[in-house]
Amino acid sequence: MPRVNVNWIITVLAVELATLSAAHAHSCHEVKTAFQVRQIGQLKWVPETPAIDVDLSICKHAGPSCCTRRMEESYRAAVLRDTTQNIRSYSFELKYLISEHAAAFQDTFQSLITFSHNHLTSLFETTYSSLMSSISPHIVCLFTDLSRFLQGTGNVSVEAAVHCFFDSLFPLVHTRIVNPGLAGSIGEDSSDANQLGDCLRMTRQDVNPFGPHPKAMADTLASALRAGRVLSLALGVGLEVMNITDTAELSKECSRALVRMHYCSHCRGLTLIRACSGYCLNVMRGCLASLSELHNPWRQYVNVLQDLTHIVTGAHNLELALLGIRGQVEEAVLYAQLHGPRLTATVDKVCGHSSNASSTTVRTFPPTSVTPPPANSSQDVPGVDKIGMLAHLHSSLPLKTSKSDRGRTLKKVAREFTGYISRYKSFFSILPETLCEGEMGVDELTCWSGDDVVKSYTARVVGNGVRAQSQNPEVRVRGADPVLMDVKNKLELFNTEIQEIMPGVGHRESWDETGSGESSGECDDEDGCEGSGESVASPTLTEADVSKKAVKVSFHDSPITQNTSSSDASLSMASFIIIILALGLHWPFI
Repeated sequence: MPRVNVNWIITVLAVELATLSAAHAHSCHEVKTAFQVRQIGQLKWVPETPAIDVDLSICKHAGPSCCTRRMEESYRAAVLRDTTQNIRSYSFELKYLISEHAAAFQDTFQSLITFSHNHLTSLFETTYSSLMSSISPHIVCLFTDLSRFLQGTGNVSVEAAVHCFFDSLFPLVHTRIVNPGLAGSIGEDSSDANQLGDCLRMTRQDVNPFGPHPKAMADTLASALRAGRVLSLALGVGLEVMNITDTAELSKECSRALVRMHYCSHCRGLTLIRACSGYCLNVMRGCLASLSELHNPWRQYVNVLQDLTHIVTGAHNLELALLGIRGQVEEAVLYAQLHGPRLTATVDKVCGHSSNASSTTVRTFPPTSVTPPPANSSQDVPGVDKIGMLAHLHSSLPLKTSKSDRGRTLKKVAREFTGYISRYKSFFSILPETLCEGEMGVDELTCWSGDDVVKSYTARVVGNGVRAQSQNPEVRVRGADPVLMDVKNKLELFNTEIQEIMPGVGHRESWDETGSGESSGECDDEDGCEGSGESVASPTLTEADVSKKAVKVSFHDSPITQNTSSSDASLSMASFIIIILALGLHWPFI
């Protein structure tokens, strides 16, 4: 019998066992599982075992690989999809914040417009009922123009709308209140009445029957509403920026770098290892280089939003301006009544028609709902029958609802918005770090460097921006994205124009929390905390600030004027003093 070489048989078996063991150790089973779980592509593209000399364009490796060319293409599509979704998920909250508060501000503005409209209508219904039917269309026209101005629709001037209203009010006040018999004597629909009405409307600003009140009302509303309009426009600019950045595409070099970072480790069977944090930063900063260029103008833009919000609720308080319309109109009518003889004489000289009727008419004060005093006391107190003439002054005070009935006031919406938006000043500069702090970049004992498993990433970590990427070892950035550069230029232009027409806006890095009322919790002026209002001086909106740049800035249709009117309370007190003095001329015993 031939001799059996036992040693040779043992050697052959050992080699076979080693080969089988090695084949099992380098199986692509885990790669196929990850390929399926992450929904990257078809499983048939994943080999069962690693192959050598595979024709790869991204994950090149001298050893065996579980990847194929088809898998690389699938990895590239998947990584672009996932990265874009991650970026949009982080920007969604910011985009939602801007859009929701833009709607909230507009809703609050329109609610104030509606309330002020009804408030002024109630003045004519209760106090000057003889004017109601004729003045109602002009009230509607006034508040329609104010609403359109706040919404930024149409070429509307606040000053023109206010003066148009008072032009229409003058003929009614002159013929029905100052000279109540005049309308009947000449006939409301006669040619004389039409001629007189036209003359009064055209000469109202020269005759000045309402004193300083029309101009004060126009200036107050122009400053307050213009700040509100610019705020609405600024929020629209922010939404446009976010919409464009959401659609920005990642470059081909970026997609290749993302595949190396996320999936080239899979080609070696390493499906659980994470990218090194420094490596991830280099990749993401290279991919988002153009997006990071928006950091400086965006930070300035957020400062502009904060300043505009403080102006709307502070120095040029839109809420008080709208609620003060009724008081201004009432004071204007009262001024015309108190100066009736002078006014009638002036109208006679300018327009004629009223001399015949005015000599037989008696100037009366508006009717009131005050209950007359008892008969036995009216004779004891001189002039007590005239006290009712002053009672209507109290109706000019804005109605105040209880806390339980109030919704989100303008101050509360503004405080909420400024608190949230301040968190996003550095959104575009920290976006790479934000993405790497998620599932992508985690520091462990070992990490993936793009080429191998290492203990730490030793290459240089570059900064943000296109210029800094010239030293990026992971992503080649050929230049800035022209779409994003166009967004950057538009945002810078917007910030510049705002600064030119409203000097100082956007250049406050922080507001004094104790002085601005932002640290007072839920307490605001409506809650009885009058001391919590903004003490930071807001920029004065003057006519000169806007007239130079009015052509460049499309959202300014008329010059911004300085608010020189006094408060409603001061106006009421001044009118009270005028009445007392007027009464004193008739009653020497006072």
